[in-house]
Amino acid sequence: MAKNKVVQYCVECYEELKYKVTWPTWEELQNSAIVVCIASLIIALVVFLMDISFENLLKLFYNLA
Repeated sequence: MAKNKVVQYCVECYEELKYKVTWPTWEELQNSAIVVCIASLIIALVVFLMDISFENLLKLFYNLA
């Protein structure tokens, strides 16, 4: 009985993925990938600048002591 439910669940999942889900086009995927890459670079740059700033601030602080 439980096996029938599992099989029915798998069949329903397959049908939903095949007939009801709207998959993005190749162009939409490329545009999304570009946006993710640019956002990642911007975030990495911000983190890098924060790291350099705190490093210099701490060097200044410890040189005063």
